[in-house]
Amino acid sequence: MKPAGKRLDALDALGNEYRRQIVELLARKPRSVQEIADRLPISRPAVSRHLRVLNGAGLVTDEQVGTRRLYRLERGYLTQLWGDVATRFKLFAENTRRR
Repeated sequence: MKPAGKRLDALDALGNEYRRQIVELLARKPRSVQEIADRLPISRPAVSRHLRVLNGAGLVTDEQVGTRRLYRLERGYLTQLWGDVATRFKLFAENTRRR
């Protein structure tokens, strides 16, 4: 499921509550669309649409395993993002503390 055209912004993709819940589910283990739909109050087609957005943003990947397609969290981007945030926060804190 690689989208054509421009890559979506990961933070924009996480702006939706259901997509955040999907990311949380995938953080625990890879899952199929049906497994995700079974845990959320939305339909399989809706889960597929959300996964397409997350995939386009580089937050999830998918692979064919037997007859099922499993989705997994792409941790590299999140690790980089939060590492950058932590570094920036540290620099901000060091440069704004009272002397």
